Amino acid sequence: MSHDKLAYMANQIGRFFQSQKPETAAAAIEDHLLKFWDPRMRKAILAQLQAGSIQLDPLVRQAVEHMGTSTPA
Repeated sequence: MSHDKLAYMANQIGRFFQSQKPETAAAAIEDHLLKFWDPRMRKAILAQLQAGSIQLDPLVRQAVEHMGTSTPA
């Protein structure tokens, strides 16, 4: 899946959760990605973020970064 598509999908998820309190929104985004995204998708978005080749909204970026440090993709 292209990095543009992954970024688009992740940012859509982020927009859904941005109505929550900022201190819980990133965790909710991460939880959604862990529950509903294939491990290959999670690994790809993390790699693209680390390479600097993807633009993510701030809460989504925080969720993906935390996902990368807390669980294996």
